[in-house]
Amino acid sequence: MFPVVEWKNDKVYMIDQRLLPVEEKFIEHCDYREVARSIKEMVIRGAPAIGVAAAMGIALGVLKTPAIDDAQYKIIEDTIASTRPTAVNLFWAVNRMKKVYNDYKHDVPQLKKMMLEEALKIDTEDFEINKKIGFNGEVLLKSGQTVLTHCNAGALATSGYGTALGVVRAAVEKNKKISVIADETRPYLQGARLTVWELQQDNIPVTLITDNMAGYIMSQGKVDAVIVGADRIAANGDTANKIGTYSVAILANFHKIPFYVAAPLSTIDFSIPSGASIPIEERNKEEVLNFFKQQIARPETTVFNPAFDVTPHSLITAIITEKGILYPDYTASIRKLMEK
Repeated sequence: MFPVVEWKNDKVYMIDQRLLPVEEKFIEHCDYREVARSIKEMVIRGAPAIGVAAAMGIALGVLKTPAIDDAQYKIIEDTIASTRPTAVNLFWAVNRMKKVYNDYKHDVPQLKKMMLEEALKIDTEDFEINKKIGFNGEVLLKSGQTVLTHCNAGALATSGYGTALGVVRAAVEKNKKISVIADETRPYLQGARLTVWELQQDNIPVTLITDNMAGYIMSQGKVDAVIVGADRIAANGDTANKIGTYSVAILANFHKIPFYVAAPLSTIDFSIPSGASIPIEERNKEEVLNFFKQQIARPETTVFNPAFDVTPHSLITAIITEKGILYPDYTASIRKLMEK
C-alpha cells in the first residue's frame, strides 16, 4: 500500500481518494491552503489521516513563511482547523503543532526544523498505533469468521494499515481465515470505492453490499462481528462515525452480533461528556443529489446531508485501542486506561 499522505521535497503529496478505485492520482501541495482545501474536499479523509495531513499542512505553512509571527501562525492554524469539524484527530494534531510553535517561535530556523520533525513524528506514530490496534483487536476474531464494516477505516483513512481494517489485517497475518462484507456507504461510497479496493489489494476476501442489505445479511447468519472506525469518541464511549454507523449498530444489537469500534486514543475527546455534544458536519447537497457524478434527483430537491452520526455507548461491545481493549463501563475504563 502506497503512502496516503507523504512529505517529499518540502511538499505534501496525497492520493486523491475521490477518484479511487478508477484512477490512482497523486496531488502535489505547495501551500498550506491547498492542504486545507484537500482536507475539506475529501481528497483525504478518515480521522487519523486528516490529523497527519493537518500537521503536515501547518508545517508547510510555517516553512513557506519567511518571518513567521503569532498573527501569521494563527491564520495558518485557523485555516487548517476550520476544514472538518467532527474529526477530533484534526484538532489533536493542531494542538500538538501549536505546542511546538510556542516552544520554538523565538528561533525561526529551529522552529521550522522542529515543526517538520513533529509532523513526520505524528505520521510515523500513527502507523505504529494502527499496528498495535490491529494486534490488540485480532484476538476478538476467530478463523473462519466474517466481519461487516461500514465506510473505510483502513490504510486510506490513516497513515497506513488502518484501524478497523487493521484488526482484519492483523488477524490475517496470524493465519486466520477472515472474510469481509463491506457496505457501500452512501452517499460518498467509501465502502464500495475504498474499502473493497484496499482489501482486494491485500487479497482478503470481500463482498460488497448496498447499505440497506445489512439487516437481511445479519438475519441470515452471515455476519460474525461488526468493526468500524471512529472520528470522535466522547468521554462516556459514545462514538461519532460515518453516517449509517448508528443503524448498523442497532441491527447488530438486535441480532446479537458484537459491535466493535477500533480507534486510537487520540480520537477520545475528554472535553465532551457524551455524544450529544459532538459537532456533526453537514455537507453539500450535491453528494446526495448525484450518485458518482450521475444526477438522481431534481436540482431543487431539499436535502439533509449529515456526514456523521453518533452510536450510543450502550450499543458498543468493545473499543479497541493501541493500549488495549475497553469494555463497559466506558467512562471508567477509558479513564483507567488513560491513567496508565
